[in-house]
Amino acid sequence: MRLDKYLKVSRLIKRRTVANEACDAGKVLVNDKPARASYEVKVDDVITLTLGARQLRAQVVSVQETVAKNDAPLLYRVLEG
Repeated sequence: MRLDKYLKVSRLIKRRTVANEACDAGKVLVNDKPARASYEVKVDDVITLTLGARQLRAQVVSVQETVAKNDAPLLYRVLEG
């Protein structure tokens, strides 16, 4: 699954366009490397988001195309943030 779509489905970022813009601005790292929106997310990837003064590190636990709102946090595990 594409990184921008994963960020939206997991609800780490609310809208896919915002996720796409964050990737273009270099505010999203995957495994400590800048990632493009088209990056294919895999289980055990570590995503680092820098949005404003807030930084969040999360490890990908599962990749699913669709998920219920209440189950979205089950797709990742927060490491720092």
